[in-house]
Amino acid sequence: MKKIFSIFIVLTLMVSMLAGCTTEDTTSEGEDTNPPVEENSDENAEVEEEEETEEGQIVKIGLGHSISISKSKDLDGENGPVGQVDNVVAAVAFDKDDKVVEVSIDTAQTKVNFDTDLQLVSDVNAENKTKMELGDDYGMAKRSEIGKEWYEQIEALEDWMVGKSIDEITSMNVKERDENHKHVPDVPELTSSVTITVEGYLAAVEEAYNKAVELEASGETLGLGHNISIAKSKSAADDKGPVAQVDTTLAATAFDKDGNVAGTVIDTAQTKIEFDAEGKIVTDKAADFKTKIELGDDYGMAKRSEIGKEWYEQIEALEDWMVGKSIDEITSMNVKERDENHKHVPDVPELTSSVTITVEGYLGAVEESYSNAK
Repeated sequence: MKKIFSIFIVLTLMVSMLAGCTTEDTTSEGEDTNPPVEENSDENAEVEEEEETEEGQIVKIGLGHSISISKSKDLDGENGPVGQVDNVVAAVAFDKDDKVVEVSIDTAQTKVNFDTDLQLVSDVNAENKTKMELGDDYGMAKRSEIGKEWYEQIEALEDWMVGKSIDEITSMNVKERDENHKHVPDVPELTSSVTITVEGYLAAVEEAYNKAVELEASGETLGLGHNISIAKSKSAADDKGPVAQVDTTLAATAFDKDGNVAGTVIDTAQTKIEFDAEGKIVTDKAADFKTKIELGDDYGMAKRSEIGKEWYEQIEALEDWMVGKSIDEITSMNVKERDENHKHVPDVPELTSSVTITVEGYLGAVEESYSNAK
């Protein structure tokens, strides 16, 4: 009986030892070659979360425009000459797939009036507003077949563009509005919201895409800022006719989740309309009017700059300095007077050898882009 009991104990211990060894080996092999399902799922979840975070973020921005002086007028009897600059602008943000994340479109129709003696009568210190800034005062709603103001219609067009590629936008179905061959959208989603002509807006957005620059860090919002001046316009004098000059500074700026600048594009258009001594326009109305960026080396600043740098080089250095800074840090930049005209240039060590242009207008345009960011 004792022998039988002893054999039973021995067998029981052997079975226990074998079971222990089998469990340990299986666990070891599982850890080495087959990670637990939970760990693998967590890793996939992290990858998916990163991809989702990237979608809809701004990775590059562009600034597009088109300039026309076609509505300018000669002296005509009791009506003095008028220089008019129409500037369509578009600030556009794109995601990693080149789809539009945000877009802001505006138009400035700036007039410079002269009397019949060819003397300047427009107030050079007056605020020149864009169509967006004019709001209801622009007066489109009362003559619109859908009863909507310009800003309402442009906002509907902007919303339609979001999420689309540039090819989808520029290939929008359109139809002729009247005998002037102006085109309006022929898109079901816009039938009751947009009846304005769209050629200029589509072209400005396309140019913004073609000139887009990549951001160092992704952005969350985009704003368009500007300032307009006619202060350099001149009355006729001696045997010289009057000159209407409209200077428009623009800034398209992306901001990160903390409201700091992720990237900005600044440009200026100095558009001149010259008249002869009889009040007739001598500037080619069909000319291609370029901005300072587009002029590049032809702008001619390098040869008269104390640091030998062209305007586009200096503005790029200023843009780079702004990245990562808050709007308060930017607008409180240390400056110093350049000359007796009380124009201010940066007084910042990082910019000493790269920026000697006056900065008031550029800082103001970026500040406004922050106020308009969406």
